[in-house]
Amino acid sequence: MLPFLYSMMVVASLVIGTQPALAQSCHNGASFNTWLDDFRRFAGSQGVSSRTINSALNGLTFNQRVVDQDRRQRVFTQTFLQFSDRMVAQYRLDRGRRHIADKNSMFSRIEREFGVPAPVLVGFWGLETDFGANIGDMSVLRSLATLAYDCRRPERFRGELLAALRIIDKGDLTAAQMVGPWAGEMGQTQFLASHYDNYGIDYDGDGRRDLLRSSADSLASAANLLKAHGWRRGEPWLEEVQVPSQMPWEEAGLDIRHSRSDWSRWGVKYIDGRALSSDRTQAALLLPMGRNGPAFLAYRNFDVYLEWNQSFIYSITAGYYATRLAGASRVSRGRAEVSPLTYEQTKELQRRLSNAGHNVGRIDGIIGANTRAAVRTVQLQLGLPADSYPTLELLRRLN
Repeated sequence: MLPFLYSMMVVASLVIGTQPALAQSCHNGASFNTWLDDFRRFAGSQGVSSRTINSALNGLTFNQRVVDQDRRQRVFTQTFLQFSDRMVAQYRLDRGRRHIADKNSMFSRIEREFGVPAPVLVGFWGLETDFGANIGDMSVLRSLATLAYDCRRPERFRGELLAALRIIDKGDLTAAQMVGPWAGEMGQTQFLASHYDNYGIDYDGDGRRDLLRSSADSLASAANLLKAHGWRRGEPWLEEVQVPSQMPWEEAGLDIRHSRSDWSRWGVKYIDGRALSSDRTQAALLLPMGRNGPAFLAYRNFDVYLEWNQSFIYSITAGYYATRLAGASRVSRGRAEVSPLTYEQTKELQRRLSNAGHNVGRIDGIIGANTRAAVRTVQLQLGLPADSYPTLELLRRLN
């Protein structure tokens, strides 16, 4: 889903020049056409009709542009404020609120059936495609076939290509109608083909699941997917808070939850300065730019955002956008200026952490969950505030 999904979840450390060697290990050096013939036979063995196979796969060619795009994405090297300021623009707030008002009866029906409120759905709808205005214009089938032939994630995209054929087989879309961004997602909320096939809903009653042209089908399908991911009816997802100047920073992070009573005891307050509700509601404290930047309590429904997109920055931005649509104020700038590491400095930090035996995942210049966990461990070892956010001081200390 989303024009960001594959590009923002991971950033390849490989370069295009390594492709011949990869091809040898991935598909034994077979040409794209030979691989596609093998896939045609595989799809037939999985019950896909020959008519669909021919209409969808005849004449497909490899698209190097797709592979190049898959290798060079850096959008989530931005800080939370840089990304959210750009994505949660005023026009998206204004249009989102108008859509909620204009489609109130539909959103009420969706919430009754699936438990997902309108601001959450409209938040994804706005971020993914500007409410259906930018669904992409590239051939989904060509993109999926290219990525399935490519050697970075072939099995994932092989399954997505098969799911796309099944959508055609069921009569929801034709091969020509399957257009999207470079990574092969589809529709107004940018579904993976497998999600389209498994969770797509005909909500407008026209007999087809059309997530490209029907906003009703798209939004109800998104609610169905979020419910399947574990959305909890009537519960919050994200809430901006104030943090004190001193507290046990190592308790912050996606992997740690405490009750609001505990957070209150450590000095965390609502953003307007009121004391937190003194109850047992569990929440994680998120500090996307460290202890001096914005702070949020993330509730269990926030886990569903990470199921939608594993990028930490995207998920916080999507959750924050939904809170704005629900009435929250603009996010604060934090208590002090935060000087983020550059892309190259972050890669250097990751290399040093990796060399010291810490698991940072890919050395990709993105401060993901593994990098944050390693940073917190080293901060504790060095006696620094363990807020999981890398700084120039930490990079210097690692020397």
